[in-house]
Amino acid sequence: MKPLKEFTIPFVGLKIAKHQFEYNIEQAFFEYFEYEDFNNVNIKVDVELEKKATLLELHFKISGWVNVNCDLTNEPYNQNVKNEFDLVVKFGDEYNDEHIDILIVPHGTYEISIQQYIYELIILAVPIKRIHPGIEDGTLDSDILKRLDDLSPRVKESKDKEEDIDPRWNTLKKLLTDK
Repeated sequence: MKPLKEFTIPFVGLKIAKHQFEYNIEQAFFEYFEYEDFNNVNIKVDVELEKKATLLELHFKISGWVNVNCDLTNEPYNQNVKNEFDLVVKFGDEYNDEHIDILIVPHGTYEISIQQYIYELIILAVPIKRIHPGIEDGTLDSDILKRLDDLSPRVKESKDKEEDIDPRWNTLKKLLTDK
């Protein structure tokens, strides 16, 4: 996959200090990754790159919303997302990204692509079970919810509940109260 140019940071010309980068992520970003779970996206990404003499420290911070379909009703809604991630970039003999928060790039590398980290950070910020907030507070009026309510099994209260219990259990219940 060819890296997107706007998510490539050329760090060679930067001074040893902290540098700020801002990105606005929209639906086209996820189309590039062929990820189709989101209907719409509006996320702001702040990246703070601290260049040091022998390494780079990146701090990612995302906030915004993704429009997804509810798992229960299939109604679209905006899910707020917020996440943070720290990445340390070191220089070594060969490329190595085996560790989650440490990236080793070969000596002589002059730029770093952060698109994959932004993509994963957003995907991991979305909850696994997506439930419309209107379901939890009871304000969502959906045909699917009405149909589920009609088809749900009803609990019948039995007045003869005491008569259905085996009398041997009553003797055991006395043991609990005879302490």
